[in-house]
Amino acid sequence: MKNIFIYIVLLWSGLTFSQNEQLAQYYYDKGDFEKAKISYEELLNSSPSNTQYFLRTVDCYQQLQQFGVAEKAIQDRYNKYKQGVFLVELGYNYQLQKNEAKAKNYYDQAIEKIQKNPNDVYGIGNSFEKKVLLEYALKAYQTAMQVQPNYNFNFQIGMLYGQLGKTDQMIDLLLTESYQNPQNSNLIQTQLSRFMNGETDNTAFKDAMRKALILKTQKDQDVFWNHYLSWFYVQQKEFGKAFIQEKAIYKREPESLASIVNLSQFAMNEDDTETATEILNFILQNTNDLNLLIQSNAYLMQIKIDKAQEKDYPLIDTELQQLLTTYEVTPFSLSLQLIRAHFLAFNMKKTDEGLAVVKKALELNLTDYQEADAKMELADILLLEEKFNQALIYYSQIQLDLKNDVMAHEASLKAAKTSYFKTDFEWALKQFKELKAASTQLIANDALEYFLLINDNTAADSTQTALKQFAKGDFLIYQNKKQEAITQFQNILKTFKGQEIEAVTLLRLGKVYESLKEYNLALSQYQQIIDNHSDGIYVDEALFFSAEIYNDELKDIEKAKPLYEKVIFNHQDSIYFVDARKKYRELRGDKNL
Repeated sequence: MKNIFIYIVLLWSGLTFSQNEQLAQYYYDKGDFEKAKISYEELLNSSPSNTQYFLRTVDCYQQLQQFGVAEKAIQDRYNKYKQGVFLVELGYNYQLQKNEAKAKNYYDQAIEKIQKNPNDVYGIGNSFEKKVLLEYALKAYQTAMQVQPNYNFNFQIGMLYGQLGKTDQMIDLLLTESYQNPQNSNLIQTQLSRFMNGETDNTAFKDAMRKALILKTQKDQDVFWNHYLSWFYVQQKEFGKAFIQEKAIYKREPESLASIVNLSQFAMNEDDTETATEILNFILQNTNDLNLLIQSNAYLMQIKIDKAQEKDYPLIDTELQQLLTTYEVTPFSLSLQLIRAHFLAFNMKKTDEGLAVVKKALELNLTDYQEADAKMELADILLLEEKFNQALIYYSQIQLDLKNDVMAHEASLKAAKTSYFKTDFEWALKQFKELKAASTQLIANDALEYFLLINDNTAADSTQTALKQFAKGDFLIYQNKKQEAITQFQNILKTFKGQEIEAVTLLRLGKVYESLKEYNLALSQYQQIIDNHSDGIYVDEALFFSAEIYNDELKDIEKAKPLYEKVIFNHQDSIYFVDARKKYRELRGDKNL
């Protein structure tokens, strides 16, 4: 009984302490430093050795300009613990009072302390960095390495060079550190990537990086530098240049194609199909690995299908059949089987044949993920045939079999869209609401789009008449019946002119025209949104999509620039903000906003 009582007391004390800490933080964040000071003083009295509470208490004194109280507290702390970090605190307390001479005196004492005991660099260097005393932080780390050559602060020094604008020194030191200690390369590359893609002008930094890496590859024949240069080009999405480096690596180390395979994925993800095709053909010519052969052929066929016109379909189907004859209908060739099934159903309108291919695949000895892939395709084709309930059954099976997996979230999204297509908006809305929080950004964004669509148009029209017509148009797009979809959306614009549904209908119509390469018609729809719905939620998309057409398709840079600019300055919460900023910088040439 006594032990239980002690446990309850300790638990209650812990909870109370945690609440006091949260209260102190709340006052501090709010800027109520008088109350924050009292709270942190109480916490410090309860835990006198807690450095974090002490430093926050001193910070409150300084915010309240109680510099004398702060100095006494810091001096007492230093006298007791003799830690160099408190010398930095004393110096900073004087700096806040504009007494630079005394501040410098204490900072120099902190550096001298490192000379006597290099272990002190960890606290002192970190304290200088936190207070943005970058030159002193640099001196602290350099001093420690001079006194103790076994210490390695090259990463910290390199990052400080970068913050001080000494980019050439930063790049040289960090690249040298990467080479000497490859285990640190990932960390260093992450930081270099942040500098390359930062908010400020980064053209000079990228140019310096490129030059430094090219010089390294020329002076040193180690493939390490080819790998690094390939990584750099991938960051810039210059996949063709990255491929040149990867081929050079492969000629000298032909043991694995893994890096080249990864590069093909990057290129495809960024829609650089020309480079992706070149890479995939290179893989086919240089491997006997069955999985790689099938995977590469599958990707190549998908690229062909995405670009194909109807007259190309018979030849593509023949190629798919030939590949399946070559690699046989086994679990290994599942990707090819599913591509053919989808192609038959969605492109050639032969749904029965497509279903037969999938059902035959499901009879194979598949893994759980392969079975889920096959069921997903089966559900997609059943949905195409308007067999909504059957499609929902298969989507639900994937959700149950692969709980919390990305594929399960994808199945959930497709199930929600199925409910939407069959105009069961209440159930669809619940599903989209849950999926807004999905860990996969694309799924979350898609779910949010449909959630807003249903929610806004239900609020505007409780009968959901316009929404039902719109869902029908969306389903026609899913069925690849683009001309019928155009007619459907045009009828909505006539019937519900000026109503809530108008803006999103114009947006959908624009995307359909884009897919048909009728760019002027697409621009016309987007312009109507910009002119008549500038205060709505679709204007950022209309601006961005218009800019993309002018930039990528019509090659009219002068018309693209102001559209990207409007997204950047007027729609900073848009999911297209980052892409718009990047494209705008590229068009300006100076990469600087």
